[in-house]
Amino acid sequence: MRYMFMVYDAEGGMATMSQEEMMARGNMLFADLLHPTATATTVRVREGKRLMTDGPFAETKEQLGGVYVFECKDLDEAIEIAAKIPTARTGSIEIRPVFTGEEMSS
Repeated sequence: MRYMFMVYDAEGGMATMSQEEMMARGNMLFADLLHPTATATTVRVREGKRLMTDGPFAETKEQLGGVYVFECKDLDEAIEIAAKIPTARTGSIEIRPVFTGEEMSS
């Protein structure tokens, strides 16, 4: 199953797994860090009108700073990987299964 790991920490505090460590697992599909929240734009449509604001939608201490996508045999393996991401010690890693094309069409 494919899992997305959303990495949250205080702005500027993102600590990531080394590229070497991620690639060595052999099941990483995607990884990217995000620019700071000051570069974000939030878009909403209300009553047919597009509303845009600078920055993230919510004001929180921890910000989304990056994502990983891994193919894992189960949630236990996903948790094992998330625990190895250095940010898990100072922030948090949210793990979510990713819908496959087959799941979306049923």
